[in-house]
Amino acid sequence: MMIAAMMVATLSANAQFEKGTFSLQPKIGINLAKVSNMPNLGGGDYTLDRSLLGGAAFGVEAEYQLAKPFSLAAGLLFSMQGCQWKDDDFTIGGEKIEMKDTKIELNYANIPLVANIYLFKGFAIKGGVQFGFLLSANGKSTTKVDSRTTSFDEDIKDQCKKFDVSIPVGVSYQVPTIPIYIDARAIFGVTDIAKDTMDGDKNSKNQVFQLTVGYKFAL
Repeated sequence: MMIAAMMVATLSANAQFEKGTFSLQPKIGINLAKVSNMPNLGGGDYTLDRSLLGGAAFGVEAEYQLAKPFSLAAGLLFSMQGCQWKDDDFTIGGEKIEMKDTKIELNYANIPLVANIYLFKGFAIKGGVQFGFLLSANGKSTTKVDSRTTSFDEDIKDQCKKFDVSIPVGVSYQVPTIPIYIDARAIFGVTDIAKDTMDGDKNSKNQVFQLTVGYKFAL
């Protein structure tokens, strides 16, 4: 059984580079996300600085090999995006205030369409366009004033646009002899995600670094 599995894996790994072949790649990974032009929160003598928000990404991608060095791929991925602010504490009017877990969580169903150029076997550079459909949006924060703790969790989907367009660029690499793919992408938002601008006249756009691992097999 083990030998048979290794043979199938090897055949899959080799077949993906043949012209006219289809392959499928279930994948899972992580996002590091932010939203451009989101203001630092606070006022007066305190400010909450922005930081990257971690989240999951998983789904499946199909690839068609047009020629040995060139292929087209389309996928469907669930993607946890958004932005967050760093935890901090400060004093106002003699009261100690702590703010924690301040974030905006945006969940998307994304459809990436990318072209792959294989520079050498197993290693590809890629770029394309991604269409995102907003599934949910929530604003969250926890505030502690002296010994009193207040949690904020609000659905803000009606304040966000339901459709998003982004440009993904990146690289991928297949581990030698087995059809395990590592894919790294920088995803740059094109559309303003907010119905009303959040920082003057500047648009707020998704920006995501995505790292996934997938198992790729020929169909």
